Amino acid sequence: MFRFLLVRIASAIPVLLVLSVATFAIIQAPPGDYSDYIRSQLINQGGASFEEADAQAQAYRKEHGLDQPLPIQYVNWMTGILTRGDFGHSLYYNKPVADVVGERLPRTLALALVCHFLASLFGISFGILAATRQYSWVDSLLSTVSFLGMTVPRFLMALIIVYVLVFHFNVSEINSFHSARFGGAPWSWDKFVDLVKHVWPVVAIATFGGLAYNMRVMRGNLLDTLNAQYVETARAKGLSEGAVVMRHAVPNALHPLIMYQGVVLPYMLTGEIETAIIFALPTVGPAIVGSMWVGDVYVTATFMLVLSATLIVGNIIADLLLAALDPRVRMGGRAHA
Repeated sequence: MFRFLLVRIASAIPVLLVLSVATFAIIQAPPGDYSDYIRSQLINQGGASFEEADAQAQAYRKEHGLDQPLPIQYVNWMTGILTRGDFGHSLYYNKPVADVVGERLPRTLALALVCHFLASLFGISFGILAATRQYSWVDSLLSTVSFLGMTVPRFLMALIIVYVLVFHFNVSEINSFHSARFGGAPWSWDKFVDLVKHVWPVVAIATFGGLAYNMRVMRGNLLDTLNAQYVETARAKGLSEGAVVMRHAVPNALHPLIMYQGVVLPYMLTGEIETAIIFALPTVGPAIVGSMWVGDVYVTATFMLVLSATLIVGNIIADLLLAALDPRVRMGGRAHA
């Protein structure tokens, strides 16, 4: 198992490098950079002439290395990451990119993990319930919920909730994690309740989409498993239907869902990102959009690199979980080794 883990980590390194090159090139592909944002700000808000603003913008480009060729900019960025752990300097936030990521990524991961836990818990439970009551009204109701969760766009659900909260319930603080009175207060039960009141729409929307997929896959896999020969054998031995389902059918039906865990964390992150953009929460989503808008390339590239790393880490964790659940995977790994 340890050797398997080392091989997967070693194989992930070149993948990350390729993804970093592709991401950096795609981000830099559109014309313009942060100096154009500087120029427009000087003209629109500073009252400078175009010549004066352009001269300052060009000086800014040269000072921060934005005038260098793309390969040199990439090499400088990667050299800083590999040798000093320096992800660059955010031009917009005027602070190290690591500080920007450190402020927003933990909040995003915490929300994504909560959404993932709830989506897995309710999705698997509803899938078992629907499969064991096939063609009943319970199955029809849960299938409808799954269909809505898979098809309704998350940003549309977010817009509807924002409209209802603002225009029907007069909620004004929807773009923060806490009310103003809890901003600098130490953690307490009241502050936690206030946090839940602010983030529940994001959690509900992201959980709804993940729940729908988990339930759909679990229902289909469990229906196939319940018709397998070893399940019929378990019934013939006199085991109760509950024992047959939970001890024999469910563990085998979980395999595809465990493999899905390799992509579920990035999926939950994107679900959180879409919703957080609508609610303007200080998480990864608004930071990515804002940095792309102004041309803060190092912030965008770093966040994209982090999201790529979560996908790779998620796949490794999924493989380890599958090996722990299914002895055949472990035996196959030893035989192959």
